[in-house]
Amino acid sequence: MLASKVQLAAFHDFFAEHGSHLQYRKNDFIIRPGETPSGVFFITDGLVKAYDITKYGEENLLIVRRPNEIFPLIWAANGQDRHIIYQALSPASVLQVTRTQFVDYIHSSPDAMVPLLDITIEMYRIHSERILNLEYRSVRERLISFLITMSQRFGRVTDTGTLIDVPLRHQDIASSINATRETTSRELAGLERKGWLTTSQSCITLLDLDALKTSLR
Repeated sequence: MLASKVQLAAFHDFFAEHGSHLQYRKNDFIIRPGETPSGVFFITDGLVKAYDITKYGEENLLIVRRPNEIFPLIWAANGQDRHIIYQALSPASVLQVTRTQFVDYIHSSPDAMVPLLDITIEMYRIHSERILNLEYRSVRERLISFLITMSQRFGRVTDTGTLIDVPLRHQDIASSINATRETTSRELAGLERKGWLTTSQSCITLLDLDALKTSLR
Protein backbone atom coordinates (compact mmCIF):
# COMPACT_ATOMS: atom_id res chain seq x y z
CA MET A 1 0.00 0.00 0.00
CA LEU A 2 1.35 3.40 -0.99
CA ALA A 3 -1.29 5.53 0.74
CA SER A 4 -0.80 6.65 4.33
CA LYS A 5 -3.55 6.39 6.94
CA VAL A 6 -4.06 10.14 6.63
CA GLN A 7 -4.49 9.93 2.85
CA LEU A 8 -6.89 6.99 3.16
CA ALA A 9 -8.93 8.86 5.77
CA ALA A 10 -9.12 11.95 3.54
CA PHE A 11 -10.24 9.80 0.59
CA HIS A 12 -13.05 8.32 2.69
CA ASP A 13 -13.97 11.71 4.13
CA PHE A 14 -14.50 13.14 0.66
CA PHE A 15 -17.15 10.52 -0.10
CA ALA A 16 -18.67 10.84 3.39
CA GLU A 17 -18.97 14.63 3.14
CA HIS A 18 -20.18 14.91 -0.45
CA GLY A 19 -21.83 11.58 -1.14
CA SER A 20 -25.24 10.05 -0.65
CA HIS A 21 -25.39 7.09 1.70
CA LEU A 22 -27.12 4.13 0.06
CA GLN A 23 -27.86 0.65 1.36
CA TYR A 24 -28.52 -2.49 -0.65
CA ARG A 25 -29.81 -5.90 0.26
CA LYS A 26 -28.09 -9.04 -0.98
CA ASN A 27 -28.71 -9.50 -4.73
CA ASP A 28 -29.92 -5.91 -5.22
CA PHE A 29 -28.63 -4.29 -8.40
CA ILE A 30 -26.46 -1.21 -7.92
CA ILE A 31 -25.82 -0.74 -11.64
CA ARG A 32 -28.30 -2.70 -13.73
CA PRO A 33 -27.68 -4.42 -17.08
CA GLY A 34 -27.38 -1.79 -19.81
CA GLU A 35 -27.65 1.09 -17.33
CA THR A 36 -25.27 4.04 -17.42
CA PRO A 37 -23.66 4.49 -13.97
CA SER A 38 -25.42 7.11 -11.86
CA GLY A 39 -22.24 8.01 -10.04
CA VAL A 40 -19.03 6.79 -8.45
CA PHE A 41 -19.52 4.44 -5.51
CA PHE A 42 -17.30 3.93 -2.46
CA ILE A 43 -18.01 0.74 -0.51
CA THR A 44 -18.14 1.21 3.25
CA ASP A 45 -19.49 -2.22 4.14
CA GLY A 46 -20.30 -5.48 2.38
CA LEU A 47 -19.29 -6.99 -0.95
CA VAL A 48 -20.23 -6.09 -4.52
CA LYS A 49 -19.70 -8.34 -7.51
CA ALA A 50 -18.99 -7.05 -11.00
CA TYR A 51 -19.93 -9.20 -13.96
CA ASP A 52 -21.09 -9.13 -17.55
CA ILE A 53 -23.32 -11.39 -19.60
CA THR A 54 -21.72 -13.56 -22.28
CA LYS A 55 -23.22 -14.03 -25.75
CA TYR A 56 -24.53 -17.36 -24.44
CA GLY A 57 -26.57 -15.57 -21.77
CA GLU A 58 -24.34 -16.66 -18.86
CA GLU A 59 -22.95 -14.52 -16.07
CA ASN A 60 -19.19 -13.94 -16.27
CA LEU A 61 -17.82 -12.93 -12.86
CA LEU A 62 -15.11 -10.29 -13.29
CA ILE A 63 -14.25 -9.25 -9.74
CA VAL A 64 -15.61 -8.97 -6.22
CA ARG A 65 -15.13 -5.53 -4.72
CA ARG A 66 -14.74 -5.00 -0.99
CA PRO A 67 -14.88 -2.09 1.51
CA ASN A 68 -12.70 0.95 0.78
CA GLU A 69 -12.82 0.32 -2.98
CA ILE A 70 -14.62 2.35 -5.62
CA PHE A 71 -16.52 1.41 -8.75
CA PRO A 72 -16.97 1.66 -11.68
CA LEU A 73 -13.28 2.49 -11.79
CA ILE A 74 -12.75 2.94 -15.55
CA TRP A 75 -15.89 5.06 -15.94
CA ALA A 76 -14.87 7.15 -12.93
CA ALA A 77 -11.48 7.87 -14.49
CA ASN A 78 -12.31 8.49 -18.15
CA GLY A 79 -16.08 8.31 -18.58
CA GLN A 80 -15.90 5.16 -20.71
CA ASP A 81 -18.91 2.96 -19.99
CA ARG A 82 -18.07 -0.74 -20.16
CA HIS A 83 -21.66 -1.83 -19.39
CA ILE A 84 -20.56 -3.88 -16.40
CA ILE A 85 -23.26 -5.04 -13.99
CA TYR A 86 -22.77 -4.40 -10.27
CA GLN A 87 -24.80 -6.36 -7.76
CA ALA A 88 -24.64 -6.64 -3.97
CA LEU A 89 -23.12 -10.00 -3.06
CA SER A 90 -24.05 -9.39 0.57
CA PRO A 91 -25.88 -6.56 2.35
CA ALA A 92 -23.84 -3.54 1.33
CA SER A 93 -23.49 0.14 2.21
CA VAL A 94 -22.01 2.61 -0.25
CA LEU A 95 -21.39 6.32 -0.61
CA GLN A 96 -22.22 7.78 -4.03
CA VAL A 97 -20.89 10.98 -5.60
CA THR A 98 -21.29 12.26 -9.14
CA ARG A 99 -18.48 11.67 -11.60
CA THR A 100 -17.99 15.45 -11.86
CA GLN A 101 -17.51 15.69 -8.09
CA PHE A 102 -15.05 12.82 -8.17
CA VAL A 103 -12.97 14.18 -11.05
CA ASP A 104 -12.89 17.67 -9.50
CA TYR A 105 -11.70 16.14 -6.23
CA ILE A 106 -8.89 14.22 -7.94
CA HIS A 107 -7.77 17.35 -9.79
CA SER A 108 -7.85 19.56 -6.70
CA SER A 109 -6.37 17.11 -4.18
CA PRO A 110 -3.04 15.61 -5.27
CA ASP A 111 -2.99 13.27 -2.26
CA ALA A 112 -6.19 11.64 -3.54
CA MET A 113 -4.22 10.06 -6.35
CA VAL A 114 -2.30 7.83 -3.94
CA PRO A 115 -5.31 5.84 -2.59
CA LEU A 116 -6.68 5.73 -6.14
CA LEU A 117 -3.37 4.33 -7.37
CA ASP A 118 -3.49 1.65 -4.66
CA ILE A 119 -6.97 0.60 -5.79
CA THR A 120 -5.91 0.60 -9.45
CA ILE A 121 -2.80 -1.49 -8.77
CA GLU A 122 -4.86 -4.02 -6.82
CA MET A 123 -7.34 -4.31 -9.69
CA TYR A 124 -4.47 -4.71 -12.16
CA ARG A 125 -2.95 -7.44 -9.99
CA ILE A 126 -6.22 -9.35 -9.79
CA HIS A 127 -6.91 -9.20 -13.51
CA SER A 128 -3.29 -10.15 -14.29
CA GLU A 129 -3.59 -13.18 -12.05
CA ARG A 130 -6.81 -14.15 -13.80
CA ILE A 131 -5.00 -14.10 -17.14
CA LEU A 132 -2.13 -16.17 -15.72
CA ASN A 133 -4.68 -18.56 -14.25
CA LEU A 134 -5.92 -19.42 -17.72
CA GLU A 135 -2.44 -20.69 -18.64
CA TYR A 136 -3.09 -23.81 -16.56
CA ARG A 137 -4.34 -26.61 -18.79
CA SER A 138 -6.53 -28.49 -16.34
CA VAL A 139 -9.67 -27.21 -14.65
CA ARG A 140 -8.35 -28.47 -11.32
CA GLU A 141 -5.21 -26.35 -11.60
CA ARG A 142 -7.20 -23.28 -12.60
CA LEU A 143 -9.61 -23.90 -9.73
CA ILE A 144 -6.80 -24.20 -7.18
CA SER A 145 -5.12 -21.07 -8.52
CA PHE A 146 -8.42 -19.19 -8.24
CA LEU A 147 -8.96 -20.35 -4.67
CA ILE A 148 -5.46 -19.33 -3.62
CA THR A 149 -5.94 -15.87 -5.15
CA MET A 150 -9.30 -15.44 -3.41
CA SER A 151 -7.79 -16.53 -0.09
CA GLN A 152 -5.14 -13.82 -0.43
CA ARG A 153 -7.81 -11.17 -0.95
CA PHE A 154 -10.62 -12.42 1.27
CA GLY A 155 -9.05 -15.10 3.47
CA ARG A 156 -9.76 -15.16 7.19
CA VAL A 157 -7.83 -17.55 9.41
CA THR A 158 -10.06 -19.80 11.54
CA ASP A 159 -9.46 -22.76 13.82
CA THR A 160 -9.90 -25.16 10.90
CA GLY A 161 -8.21 -23.30 8.06
CA THR A 162 -8.45 -20.23 5.82
CA LEU A 163 -12.04 -19.22 5.20
CA ILE A 164 -12.66 -17.43 1.89
CA ASP A 165 -15.17 -15.02 3.37
CA VAL A 166 -17.16 -14.50 0.17
CA PRO A 167 -20.35 -16.34 -0.82
CA LEU A 168 -19.51 -17.81 -4.22
CA ARG A 169 -21.78 -19.91 -6.37
CA HIS A 170 -20.21 -22.71 -8.35
CA GLN A 171 -21.28 -20.83 -11.50
CA ASP A 172 -19.34 -17.75 -10.33
CA ILE A 173 -16.21 -19.82 -9.88
CA ALA A 174 -16.72 -21.65 -13.15
CA SER A 175 -17.04 -18.45 -15.17
CA SER A 176 -13.82 -17.12 -13.63
CA ILE A 177 -11.78 -20.18 -14.58
CA ASN A 178 -13.32 -20.81 -18.02
CA ALA A 179 -15.02 -24.07 -17.05
CA THR A 180 -18.52 -25.47 -16.85
CA ARG A 181 -20.41 -25.42 -13.58
CA GLU A 182 -20.67 -29.22 -13.62
CA THR A 183 -16.92 -29.71 -14.02
CA THR A 184 -16.18 -27.08 -11.37
CA SER A 185 -18.53 -28.76 -8.90
CA ARG A 186 -16.90 -32.12 -9.59
CA GLU A 187 -13.40 -30.73 -9.04
CA LEU A 188 -14.43 -29.01 -5.81
CA ALA A 189 -15.82 -32.30 -4.58
CA GLY A 190 -12.55 -34.01 -5.51
CA LEU A 191 -10.51 -31.50 -3.52
CA GLU A 192 -12.87 -31.92 -0.60
CA ARG A 193 -12.35 -35.70 -0.68
CA LYS A 194 -8.61 -35.10 -0.52
CA GLY A 195 -9.17 -33.12 2.67
CA TRP A 196 -7.78 -29.92 1.16
CA LEU A 197 -10.95 -27.86 1.56
CA THR A 198 -14.53 -27.92 2.78
CA THR A 199 -17.61 -26.09 1.55
CA SER A 200 -20.58 -24.80 3.54
CA GLN A 201 -23.37 -22.43 2.49
CA SER A 202 -21.48 -21.10 -0.55
CA CYS A 203 -18.35 -20.41 1.49
CA ILE A 204 -15.11 -22.36 1.11
CA THR A 205 -12.53 -23.08 3.80
CA LEU A 206 -9.06 -24.10 2.66
CA LEU A 207 -7.93 -26.79 5.11
CA ASP A 208 -4.47 -27.36 3.63
CA LEU A 209 -3.25 -24.27 1.81
CA ASP A 210 0.30 -25.64 1.54
CA ALA A 211 -0.93 -28.78 -0.25
CA LEU A 212 -2.94 -26.66 -2.68
CA LYS A 213 0.09 -24.47 -3.47
CA THR A 214 2.38 -27.49 -3.82
CA SER A 215 0.00 -29.11 -6.32
CA LEU A 216 0.60 -26.24 -8.76
CA ARG A 217 4.38 -26.63 -8.80
